[in-house]
Amino acid sequence: MVRDGDKGMGVPPDIAARDPRVVIITDEPGWHGRELRRVFAARGHPGEYVSSLACHLDLSGASPRIVIPAFDQLPGGVFVRGVPGGTLEQVILRLDILHALRGMGVRVYNDARAIERTVDKAMTSFLLKRAGLPTPETWICESPTQARAIAIAQIGRGRKLLAKPLFGSQGIGVRLIESPADLANEEGLNGVYYLQAFVEKIGGEWCDVRVFVIGGQAVAGMYRRNARHWLTNRAQGGDCAALPLDGELSGLAEAATRAVDIDYAGVDLIAVPGGGYTVTEVNSIPAWQGLQAVTPVDLAARLADHFFARIAADAPLQALP
Repeated sequence: MVRDGDKGMGVPPDIAARDPRVVIITDEPGWHGRELRRVFAARGHPGEYVSSLACHLDLSGASPRIVIPAFDQLPGGVFVRGVPGGTLEQVILRLDILHALRGMGVRVYNDARAIERTVDKAMTSFLLKRAGLPTPETWICESPTQARAIAIAQIGRGRKLLAKPLFGSQGIGVRLIESPADLANEEGLNGVYYLQAFVEKIGGEWCDVRVFVIGGQAVAGMYRRNARHWLTNRAQGGDCAALPLDGELSGLAEAATRAVDIDYAGVDLIAVPGGGYTVTEVNSIPAWQGLQAVTPVDLAARLADHFFARIAADAPLQALP
């Protein structure tokens, strides 16, 4: 599903006539939607919530049209806050619309290529490994026999594994594999075994790190701690605490975003025994409400600044008074 994207496509000449408003692709605007609307309006480009389910392609005329509710012209830009799940065909169509928008010169942030690379944990892990970044040992296969053989070999070495859904977030569906029998429950795996070496905790509580990277620069970080469980996601009960970024953390997180070629991301890392960190995930549609609570950086404002800089690099966009 990863494609070559928009390199070399150029900007269509009629893009200058686009609407000064921008689209916020979301089905649940919530706090994040309100934050984006605040900073977009302050820059003269009101944000309009649009569900990707409500958009469609109209190829009946002489030229292709992307139909977006409440927009007679192409929008000034598109900020993706969510791509809802569905059948494979439905998800591909929703990504097709993002690809088509970029193909017609609209800046999509993050674009469909980046979303495809990061929503798929197998591709993310492959790109991180290929870039030479420290990342947990990982095996991805379809065969239950192969998955069981991997589990037997690793558990025989005194190790544990995590089984993760290939698509998913917030720790939902992640299971600890301590014996080959734990693989018998295939619920949520959808026929693919994504098995990753389990990183043991250091000290008295489980902890990982989230670093927020915008435009290739690490701008804020936090610890996520959970004294009761190895899942540290905020959605799973983890507590957030401010984390001053050092050169190592910033460098790893920034390198991870370069590896997947993305505008902004939440990069997850875990400290490993003996020192250093390993990169576990790169999130292309990250939440930042928990991080905002522990950092003085206005993250929505930083996102807006980079978003509109990317738009301006394509073609000037007239702001409303």
